[in-house]
Amino acid sequence: MKRNHVTLTATAGVVAGVAGLTALALPTGAGADPVLPPVAPEALVESVMTAAPPALSGTVEVDNALGLPMIPGQDASTSVLSQSHSAFQVWTDGQSRHRVSLPSSAGENTIVDDGATVWSWDSAERTVTRAPHDRAPAPEHKAPADPAAMSRQLIDAVRQTSEVSVDGTASVAGRDAYELVLKPKPTERTVLREIRIAVDAEKRIPLAVTVGTNGSDSPALHVGFSSLDLAQPDPALFRFTAPPGAQVREAEETGPHGKPGPGAEHPEPTVIGDGWDTVVRTELPKGEGAEGNPMAMVEQIGRPVSGPWGQGWLIQTKAGSALVTSDGRAVAGAVPEQVLTAALGNA
Repeated sequence: MKRNHVTLTATAGVVAGVAGLTALALPTGAGADPVLPPVAPEALVESVMTAAPPALSGTVEVDNALGLPMIPGQDASTSVLSQSHSAFQVWTDGQSRHRVSLPSSAGENTIVDDGATVWSWDSAERTVTRAPHDRAPAPEHKAPADPAAMSRQLIDAVRQTSEVSVDGTASVAGRDAYELVLKPKPTERTVLREIRIAVDAEKRIPLAVTVGTNGSDSPALHVGFSSLDLAQPDPALFRFTAPPGAQVREAEETGPHGKPGPGAEHPEPTVIGDGWDTVVRTELPKGEGAEGNPMAMVEQIGRPVSGPWGQGWLIQTKAGSALVTSDGRAVAGAVPEQVLTAALGNA
């Protein structure tokens, strides 16, 4: 498997982090809007935050107009945000077990969290990476949360700095839903205009989120269920057995080309601010070669810039930006460039 904790953490934290708070956006469905009883905005928010996660299975589709560049050497789990359209399958038992199947250019990546161990299978490399469930493994070895759980995290991050309303209804994957809208308060420094979340009328789980940006009527990012089944999935889906001939590795020991990686030495990111103009600051580790060196990736996809903080590269999308200095400092968020430079000044 040609990826490691360092490379994926840096890539996700700097390039996927450009999307900032827009890391999940789900598309609303077409058709006549259902007629539903009225609900107060705060009551709808509270019901979303307290609803029990259900068992489910479905197909999640991503329609992306962020303008994120394709990242050299990235895997399927991070390339979703660099493709104009992609889809993946999700299953969860409503408790602690999850399964995700993501297509890749040369095969498929399957991530299974059985409640005790997280297994990541790369069919192209014929490699299995194993990590304990109760630890914090590298991002590439964690089963992505189902869209409902991800949406709750998003709402929790911005609800206190948002103007919240309910704007009609929608039908998503055959389910009736309310349209919950969060808009940044005037004091928030962000390039995002609104986040529109379709909330299941019965189960109160998020089914769809649409992210809009300033200066454009077209959504920047859609990620969502094109099909959804709330029946309990087959328990066999959450049991994993390494395929014959597969190489099994421990996640914390996996580095470039199977060598031990220095992931444990990588500093934890620092969060600056809150709400819509949150900025994440971190440091990129040094590596060798384009594949193992996040700075080499940044130089390929970023635009050279300079300022009082020094020299570096700026990566911009419709939904935010990331700034990486030549000495490896990195800041990213759904914010304008000046907010990033101010965050560097706080280093």
